[in-house]
Amino acid sequence: MRYFINLFLFLLFGTTCFAQTKTLDEYLQQAVKNSPLIKDLNNQILSAQLDSVRIRAGFKPQVTASSAGLYAPVIKGYGYSQAITNGQSLNGLLTVSKAFIGKGYLNAQFAALGIQNDSLRNSIKLSEQDLRRTIIGQYIAAYGSLQQQRFNQEVVDLLSKEEDLLKRLTRSNVYRQSDYLTFLVTLKQAQLQLSQTKLQYKTDYATLNYLSGVADTTIFEITKPELQKTINTTDRSASIFFKQYQLDSIRLDNNRILVDYSYRPKLSIFADGGYNSDLTAQYYKNFGTSVGFTVSMPLYDGGQRKLLYKKLSLEQETSRAYKAFFNNQYTQQINQLNQQIGEYDKLIAEINDQFKYSESLIKVDTQLLQTGDLKIADLILAVNNYLTIKNLLTQNTISRLQLINQLNYWSR
Repeated sequence: MRYFINLFLFLLFGTTCFAQTKTLDEYLQQAVKNSPLIKDLNNQILSAQLDSVRIRAGFKPQVTASSAGLYAPVIKGYGYSQAITNGQSLNGLLTVSKAFIGKGYLNAQFAALGIQNDSLRNSIKLSEQDLRRTIIGQYIAAYGSLQQQRFNQEVVDLLSKEEDLLKRLTRSNVYRQSDYLTFLVTLKQAQLQLSQTKLQYKTDYATLNYLSGVADTTIFEITKPELQKTINTTDRSASIFFKQYQLDSIRLDNNRILVDYSYRPKLSIFADGGYNSDLTAQYYKNFGTSVGFTVSMPLYDGGQRKLLYKKLSLEQETSRAYKAFFNNQYTQQINQLNQQIGEYDKLIAEINDQFKYSESLIKVDTQLLQTGDLKIADLILAVNNYLTIKNLLTQNTISRLQLINQLNYWSR
């Protein structure tokens, strides 16, 4: 009794595991979570935030402790001149220094870091979009393989059911032995195609796990990808694909401000205190302090400032050229994808109409087979036509989904 209970629980558990499915959203979440590139970019943002704190700390008073000692002996009149070396010296100083910088220059440096962070955030969005396109594309391919597997399984089940009937009719001399063998060859071919589609689904499913960073060899069925066209062509300024050109323009303008500030006067002050002595008479009194300042202002640099401006202008011109070229490509790509999707919609509608006739013919032929009023060659022809149309429908549906995936890639 316990054996049958355990067997029942095992079958129930096994059936439950087999019935589990995975969705596209699950794979997208796993892929983003496991992506090392996205983690790297997020860490770069954190690093840039630390750079901002470091710059602010660099303009606070800097305290430095230093010490130095010197001994230059003179032996039998040979040695360094003591007028220069004093023979020996010892110092230990604590120095406090501070550079005075304009608030505008500090803000420009912070702005440069802010632009860098915005660029990294945009890179994360681009990386996520690239990853989404790759995962969705592979998911669609795997789903197409699964659909082919299910369809071939239906055909095998249908032919297997009719094979028993045909065998009985052949034994009753309603059909010839050659008719039965011809039908049996068709059944074996369908079984081979089923095995091939099962293998293809396993391969596509394993590739999907590999791209998503999922280390699992268990094969689950996946649900249908519900993809709708979400492209927005009205406001390209908010698109992540055009955002980088905006950031480049802001960055170049900020670099020009930084160049201007590098040619302004710079003021620093310092103060130190400690011990500084040549260790001669009353060396114990050589404790003291000092204060001072430095001012620097570039007067002539050989024309480097104009050259820096010229470089920035060339970068801006290059960026504008790339943006104009990309804008044309973007428009052409969107229009082409929309046109192709529209053509696939018309083609799939025509295939669906043809599929209804082929499906009806199969039903009629199976009924005629039961009465012996059907030629086996006609049944095989109908089955092959049914297979061809169904495969054509699946292939075009998958191709349409792939085009929608490509179109949606440009929507963010």
